[in-house]
Amino acid sequence: MKYLLLLPLALLSFISYAQIAKKNISPDDLFVNNTFSIKSVPGFNAMKDGRRYTKIDQKDGVQTIRVYDLQTGKAVKEIVTNEAFTENGKAIHIDDYTFSTDETKIMLKSESQNIYRRSVLNKVYIYDIATGKKYMIDDEKVLHATFSPDGSKVAFVKNNNLYYRDLESGKTIAITGDGEKNKIINGNCDWVYEEEFSFTRAFEWAPDNKRIAYYRFDESQVPEYTIPMYTGLYPDNYTYKYPKAGEPNSIIRIRIYNLRSQKTVDAELGKETDQYIPRIKWTLDPKQLCVYRLNRLQNKLEFMLVNATNGESDVIGTDKNKYFVDINNTLEFLPDGKSFIFSSDRSGYTNLYRWHWEKRKLTNLTPFDYDVADLVAVDKEKELVYYTAAAHSPMERKLYSVKWNGRHTETITPEDGTHSITPIEGNHFFLDKYSRLNEPPVYYLRDARGAIIRTLEDNKALRSKMEEYNLGKIRFKKMKIREGEYYNAWMITPPGFDEHKKYPVLMYQYSGPGSQEVADRFPIRDFFWHQMLAEKGYIIVCADGIGTGFRGEEFRKKTYLQLGKLESESQIDVARYLSTLPYVDKDRIGIWGWSFGGFMSSTCIFKGADVFKMAIAVAPVTNWRYYDNIYTERYMRTPAENQAGYDENAPEKMVGKLKGKFLLIHGTADDNVHFQNSVMMVDEMIKANRKFDSEYYPNKTHGISGGNTRNHLYNRMTDFILSNL
Repeated sequence: MKYLLLLPLALLSFISYAQIAKKNISPDDLFVNNTFSIKSVPGFNAMKDGRRYTKIDQKDGVQTIRVYDLQTGKAVKEIVTNEAFTENGKAIHIDDYTFSTDETKIMLKSESQNIYRRSVLNKVYIYDIATGKKYMIDDEKVLHATFSPDGSKVAFVKNNNLYYRDLESGKTIAITGDGEKNKIINGNCDWVYEEEFSFTRAFEWAPDNKRIAYYRFDESQVPEYTIPMYTGLYPDNYTYKYPKAGEPNSIIRIRIYNLRSQKTVDAELGKETDQYIPRIKWTLDPKQLCVYRLNRLQNKLEFMLVNATNGESDVIGTDKNKYFVDINNTLEFLPDGKSFIFSSDRSGYTNLYRWHWEKRKLTNLTPFDYDVADLVAVDKEKELVYYTAAAHSPMERKLYSVKWNGRHTETITPEDGTHSITPIEGNHFFLDKYSRLNEPPVYYLRDARGAIIRTLEDNKALRSKMEEYNLGKIRFKKMKIREGEYYNAWMITPPGFDEHKKYPVLMYQYSGPGSQEVADRFPIRDFFWHQMLAEKGYIIVCADGIGTGFRGEEFRKKTYLQLGKLESESQIDVARYLSTLPYVDKDRIGIWGWSFGGFMSSTCIFKGADVFKMAIAVAPVTNWRYYDNIYTERYMRTPAENQAGYDENAPEKMVGKLKGKFLLIHGTADDNVHFQNSVMMVDEMIKANRKFDSEYYPNKTHGISGGNTRNHLYNRMTDFILSNL
């Protein structure tokens, strides 16, 4: 009788287990089936009234741009479908679209062709909503098609020259004619400006539509770099201008073109030509252009006012720093015409300031010991500035408002976590992308006080899908390295984690200046691949060491002139800290990273040969002499000024220390961190008789993607980890 009772109980237990058994993540989940896709709010475009928005709806291959009510989410009207435009008898695919300021016309972009990180060529179509008239801007693909403020014209760049088309007459007018590949660029950035100053459209319409200010890059003296493309019997060579550390830059002119007179004036930028112009911006006065002038050392930024009529200029403000000045998009001119808002590290933290240049009065709007992340919007009616900041913790981002006089700071989004804010015209509402370490993003529509109006996307499907899988726990960990020094980190432990057992550890990091991987936000980058490794018994750890962001200027800029030294020491210290934990197998600690993270993992496996058993470096810098001058000199100055800093922190010069297993990965067509970096380090490892593994991806750029590439890449890394850690 006893045995008869036990059998049903055992059977029930088995059935219960079968019902709750969870799946393990497979490589196909990650790279073939896209099982864990994270949804956003694609094509969200708020309209001028601040009460409606548009987006692209797609059904049965038909794309429809519709207008929706912000508060209710109900469709208001249909504007146009892609079927209204055809190319070779087929409907175009709408990749992007923008409205004219008066919303009477819409610009559709199709057949996108990426050039570098931010620059994209497109076929461009205009649709007049009132008349139904439609036409192409040009027969060829163009760059940066942009409406004039009144919507009557469109400026664009083609073949390194700047043009505008008058939409009423249909005429296209050439503003420049001297553009030439690898020599002269008008209205578009050269490679290094696009990469390091984070913009690519190099022209701006004046507020009154009468002028266009634009950049002219003379890159004739910039050294060329050639990338072989392995596409046929003989390689095709792609040659472009790439200024490495210490090498000449483009000579920049800022020109202002008058549409009526068809005459151009040059802005007076001073006698020095070895300098940077990282931004231009029209003031509220259409006859005044603001130009940023930054010295080559990047430690002195001047704000210049340029007279658009004659080009004469005056310096109205200066920001100096003993290390370097970060360039961002926080400059906002106020209606008084005599003051502007900008950000600066002058207090030791990134704060927002109001500068009145006539009164010479500086007001700190955020006089607190925390870093401001972004200036979100300026409400000129309520005299408010909206910004996000890491106020209570380096790992959070919340939205705040403050009056222009620096008083009455208010918290708009009180929930702990990360709020990424998109402003909406009129500042009655804003879009809040909100997530936490364990919570995928939710997109909220909120009003100006922070109240949630409705949820636009909650990623409920992803949350449900995550419940089906055997995921490890992820949590924050503050790692006290020594007295008075700690690093923020997160840790994923394997499912069924037992603190009495010993586990191998794989460390992931990026570590670049001002970066942050450890934040209270959903860690989208490689999260589910890391979870797959955790299912296989690995602890995954990510720590933000010295040089990373949102812990004040001194922590962030301590790496100045010795890029890689303190960052690698931080990661080695983290590994040593982990080795003291009772559940860590101290003989099985590995590290990996991509780009700057690959530079770090390379440095760590060499300098920390007694700590790390294994490392993977993807697309690493191996000597800062090989990287571009704007980025490198910002942190290292030139090789001539800082030879020791370059030599002592170059992984290619440390290879003789290698003991562990090392996998080196690179795309051969990397225009950012050249394949040269890996080749030069391989040469040194061969000379030093060091064994290593490598994987090279033909014709792939810095992101190493396309087709089956990512699937192959991550399977290769997974196999290497399983075999060597």
